[in-house]
Amino acid sequence: MSELPANKLTASLLEYPCEFPLKIFGLQQAGFAQAVLEVVGRHDPGFTAASMEMRASKNARYISLTCTINATSREQLDALYQELCDHPSIVMVL
Repeated sequence: MSELPANKLTASLLEYPCEFPLKIFGLQQAGFAQAVLEVVGRHDPGFTAASMEMRASKNARYISLTCTINATSREQLDALYQELCDHPSIVMVL
């Protein structure tokens, strides 16, 4: 298998700034949405709770939040994904 050139690996398919949706999953528990709001707000200060969509799983054990942020760079997205994935209440981020 041949390797891709370094510039192909770092090239982004996104043009910044852009609206970027994140789907965040966690167990249904008090304070989950507020914790996600705080993390997302650190990386996109213009993000508000009003733009957060919430949906419970069929048996209401899990909750998914869709947060559409204003992405300004790859570094911003990487840092946000890392902080979300490291959060103890978050099960998965897409």
